[in-house]
Amino acid sequence: MTSKAKGYITGIIAATTYGMNPLFALPLYKAGMNPDSVLFFRYLLAIPLMWIMLKSRGHDLRVKGRVVGPLVLLGLLMAISSLTLFGSYNYMDAGIASTLLFVYPIMVALIMTIFFKEKIKLQTVLCILGALGGIWLLYKNSDGSTLSLKGTILVFISSLSYALYLVGVNHKKLQDVPTLKVTFYVLVFGMSVFAIRLISGVPLIMPDKWYLWANVIALALFPTAISFICTTTAIKYIGSTPTAILGALEPVTAIIIGILVFGERLSPRECVGLALILLAVTLVIAGGKITAQLLRFRKLFPKIPKKNHNK
Repeated sequence: MTSKAKGYITGIIAATTYGMNPLFALPLYKAGMNPDSVLFFRYLLAIPLMWIMLKSRGHDLRVKGRVVGPLVLLGLLMAISSLTLFGSYNYMDAGIASTLLFVYPIMVALIMTIFFKEKIKLQTVLCILGALGGIWLLYKNSDGSTLSLKGTILVFISSLSYALYLVGVNHKKLQDVPTLKVTFYVLVFGMSVFAIRLISGVPLIMPDKWYLWANVIALALFPTAISFICTTTAIKYIGSTPTAILGALEPVTAIIIGILVFGERLSPRECVGLALILLAVTLVIAGGKITAQLLRFRKLFPKIPKKNHNK
C-alpha cells in the first residue's frame, strides 16, 4: 500500500470516527445523563489514552511555564465547544447539528481576515454566502416550522469556539510543543471546566448499566483517541488540506447514523441545505488548489488569436 493510500484511508477513518459522537452520546442522553456528565467521563477516560500515546512516542509531560496560559485558554475553548455541541443534541437532530458545526472553517477564514489582515478571496465570499443559504434552508422548513433557536445558537457558539481554538493552536508559543502534548493538556484543562460545573451544582449522573459504560468508553476511544491518531497520520502522508477536505465526512457520518440508528428524517429542502454547506466549506478549505486546477484546465483551451483586419 502506498503512502498516499494510507493517508486517504486514515483520513477517512479520522472523519468517520469523529462523526460517531451522536452514536454514543444519544443513548447516554436517553438514559438520563446530561451533557456535563457525558463530557466529564469522555474527557476523563480520554486523558489516560492520550497519556499512553505520549509515552509510546517517548514524550514526557513537562512543559515550559510560558505555554501554560495558551494551553489553559485552548482547554477552555475546547470545553465550551464540546459542551455547546452536546447541548444542542437536546434541541435538534444530531446530523443537522454536526453539519451546522462544520461552518467553522468559514469562521476561521473570517477571523484571519478581520484580525490578522489576511486577504479574503472572492471564492471565499461566495462560499460564505452559499453556506448561509444552506443554513437558512436547514433552519426553516418548507412547512414554515424552524429549527430550535436555542439549539442553533448553541451550535454556532460551538463552531465559533472551535474556530478560535484552531486559530489559537497555531500560537507561536506552542510551535515547539508536540501536538500530542498540546492535546493532552487541552483535555486536562477542558475536563476541569466540567469538574468545576459539577462541583458548582450541575448534577453528576453516573452510567448505571454496563452498556452505558460501553458507550462512554467508545466515546472516549473512537471520536477522541482514534480520530486524533488517524488525523495526525493522514496529515503526515497527504497533508493538511486533503485531510481537512475529508472532514466533510464527519457530518455525513452523523446524518447517516441519525437516519439508520435513531430514525431521523430529512426533507428534500434540508438535503439541499446540507449539500450547500458541505460544498461551500469544502471549497473554502481547498482554497488555492481548486483555483490552480481551474487555471490548468483553462490552459487546455488557449484563446485563438484575433485576425488583424487592418492589413
